[in-house]
Amino acid sequence: MIRVIYTWHVEPENLKLFIETWKVTTNKIHETVLGARGSFMLKNFENHKEIKTIARWKTMKDWRAFWGVKNPEQMQFMHELGKRVSVETYEVIDDYTQ
Repeated sequence: MIRVIYTWHVEPENLKLFIETWKVTTNKIHETVLGARGSFMLKNFENHKEIKTIARWKTMKDWRAFWGVKNPEQMQFMHELGKRVSVETYEVIDDYTQ
C-alpha cells in the first residue's frame, strides 16, 4: 500500500469549489481506476491557502499507471482552481488508524 501526498495552494475565493470538485474527483477515481483506494483532504491551520490531499493506492504500479500522463483528465478542473505545489509518495509500513 502507498500514500501519495499532494500539496496545493488554493486562493480563498476558489476553496469551496475546489473542495466540491475534489470530492467528485476522488470518488470517481476510487470507483473507476484500478488500485485507487480513496483519499482525504487537510487544510493548514496557519496557511489557509495550503491544502493537502492524501491518496491511498494499492501499489506504486497502479498509481504510476494512473499518472501515465502528466495531468490525468480526471484532475484537470482541480488544476484550474488551485496550483499543485508538490507530489510525494510513501510506502505504508504500518497503519494503526481506525
